[in-house]
Amino acid sequence: MTGDTEAAATVAIVDDHEAVRLGLRAACREAGYEVVAETTDVPDLLAALRGRACDVVVLDLSLGDGSKVTDNVRAVLATGSAVLVHSIADRVAAVREALAAGAAGVIPKSSPMSSVIAAIATVARGEALNNVEWASAIEADRDFAKAQLGRRERDVLHLYASGLPLKLVAMQLGIAHSTAREYLDRIRARYVEVGRPAPTKVDLLRRAVEDGILPGLDLDGGDARR
Repeated sequence: MTGDTEAAATVAIVDDHEAVRLGLRAACREAGYEVVAETTDVPDLLAALRGRACDVVVLDLSLGDGSKVTDNVRAVLATGSAVLVHSIADRVAAVREALAAGAAGVIPKSSPMSSVIAAIATVARGEALNNVEWASAIEADRDFAKAQLGRRERDVLHLYASGLPLKLVAMQLGIAHSTAREYLDRIRARYVEVGRPAPTKVDLLRRAVEDGILPGLDLDGGDARR
C-alpha cells in the first residue's frame, strides 16, 4: 500500500499491550502511514495530539484503565479523528457499544496484519468498515436494533438520511414541514432511549444503515445537524 493519498494518512494507536503497539506501528510505517502517537490510554492520546486530529485512531476495545468504550470513542471523535476499534471479536456487547458511539468499524485482533492495514485504509478514506464483525455485532445483540420506529417514522428516516432536506421529505410524504420535524424529533428520542443517540444527520444515516432502513453508508455529508 503505497498510493500517494493513503501514504499521507496519519495514524495513532491506543493499546495497553506494548507488543500490539509495536506491531501496529511497524506495519503502519511499512504501509507508508505516519504514526503520530501511540499510547496506553485515551487521556494520554489526547495529550499527545494536543487538540489536533489524525486520520485514524486504532483503539483497543478494552483498556486496562477501566475506562468505558463509549467514553473512549467519543473522546477520540471529539478531536476530529476517526476510530477503528481493534478488538477480541467475541466481545459482542462492547463492539456494539463502540459502533453505537460512532466508531467507523471493528477489526479483530486475530485478523492478519494485512487486513488491519486494509481496514485502516478504508477508514482513512472516510468510509465505514462494513465487515463481518460489524454485521455480527449488530445481529447478535437484538437491543442494537430496538429503536421501535413506526412505519411513518421509518419513511421519514429513510428519506432524510438518504440526503433530502426535511422540507422535501415533508413534500414527498405529503405532510406538513412541522409534522416531519415532529417525526424527526421522535426518531432521535427513540434512538436516545435505546442508548444509540443520533444528534446529527450523519448519525441518523448510521442508524438507518445499522437497522436495515438504508442499504449503504456514505459519511461524506459531514455534520448536518438541523
